[in-house]
Amino acid sequence: MLLNQKGKFRIPSNVTYLNGAYMSPSLKSVEKVGHEAITQKCFPYEIAAKDFFVHSENLRKQFAAFIGALDYQNTAIIPSASYALANVANNIKLKSGEEIIVADEQFPSNIYPWQKVADKNDATLKMITPPSSFENRGKIWNEKILDAINDTTAVVTLGPLHWADGTLFDLKAIRNKTNTHNALLVIDGSQSIGALPFSLTEIQADALVTVAYKWLMGPYSFGMAYYSDYFNEGDPIEDSWINRYNSEDFSGLVNYENRYQPKAGRYNMGEYSNFVNTPMLAKSMEQLMQWKPENIQHYCHEISRNAIQELRELGCFIEEANYRAKHLFGVYLPKHINLDKLKAKFKEENIYVSFRGEAIRVSCNVYNDASDFEKLIACFKSIA
Repeated sequence: MLLNQKGKFRIPSNVTYLNGAYMSPSLKSVEKVGHEAITQKCFPYEIAAKDFFVHSENLRKQFAAFIGALDYQNTAIIPSASYALANVANNIKLKSGEEIIVADEQFPSNIYPWQKVADKNDATLKMITPPSSFENRGKIWNEKILDAINDTTAVVTLGPLHWADGTLFDLKAIRNKTNTHNALLVIDGSQSIGALPFSLTEIQADALVTVAYKWLMGPYSFGMAYYSDYFNEGDPIEDSWINRYNSEDFSGLVNYENRYQPKAGRYNMGEYSNFVNTPMLAKSMEQLMQWKPENIQHYCHEISRNAIQELRELGCFIEEANYRAKHLFGVYLPKHINLDKLKAKFKEENIYVSFRGEAIRVSCNVYNDASDFEKLIACFKSIA
C-alpha cells in the first residue's frame, strides 16, 4: 500500500496544493539531478559525443517500458504535446468527407492540428458533446462517442480522460470500434500518463503523446511520444541533423543523409539530447515506476472519497467513480454556492485548484493527504 510521500517534495506546510493537473511540483531528487546537470555545462569538455545519444536512448527505453511499448524505437522525445500531435496529424492519410472525432472542449493542442488537416483535406472535425443532464453523464458521453464511429471515421483523438473534469473514456471499447472501421486512435495522455494505469499492449493506440511537467513529474518544455509502425515512413515537421541516419558519426555530418534514424527516431525534436531535462525526467520516471500508477490511483481515491461525498451532500456534481479518474475530478457547483466568493476563500486559505470551463478541477497526488481535502471542504461549507 502506498503511503503519503510529501516528504519527497518541498511544498510548504501552509500550502494545500490540489493542482497537479496544472503543473506538478518537482521531487527533491529530481531537483538535485537538475542542479547537477546544470553544473555539468560549466565543463563542456566533459560532455562526449556519445552523451548526445546514450542518455536519451535510455530515456526512450524507460518510457517504452512504462507504457508497455514493445520497441523503444517507436518512441520519441518531444518539446510539447502540440509538437507531437502535429507530427501525427501531418502524416495521416485523409480523404474528402472523412471525419476526425474529438471530445467536446478538448484541450486546444489536440484540436488545432486536426482543424488544420481537416480543412486541408476537405474532412470534418466532429465534436462529441456530453449530455446536457448530469444523470449518467459519463456513461452516456462514452456511448455517444462509440455511436459516432463509423465507416467515415478516419481518426478518433482524445485523452484517457477529459482534461477539465476527469471523465474517463473507455479506450478499450473505442479501440475495438475503431479497428472495426479501420480508423486510427490517437491519445493525448498529458493528464493521465504517470498517474493513471495505461498499457499499449491492451489499447494498441496508433499514437500516444504526453508532456513531462504534469503527471510524469518532470521538467517543462519536454515530453514523450509513441508512434506506431504506421508512421515509420512519415515526414517529420522538423529536419534536425540528429534524427538522420548515422548522425552518431560527428566527423561524417557533412555527408548529408536522406535516411532517418529507425522508426519514430525521425520524430525526435532537435536538440533532444537535452543534458538537463533528460536526467530530470529519467529520475522522476524512476520514482513513478516504483510507486506505480495503479497505487497512485488507489491512494488518491482513499484520501478524497470522504470529501467527494460531502461535496455531493452540498449539492455539487462529481462524476460517479466508475466514470472518473481518482487523481483528477471536476466539481460542478449548485446555484447556492457563489464561485467568486469560493475563489476568494481558496486564496485566503492558500488552496490551489484550477477552474476549467464550468468545473472546479481538483487534482491530487501522493504529496496530498486527507487533511488537504478537509481544508477544501471547509471552504465550501463556509460559502454554502
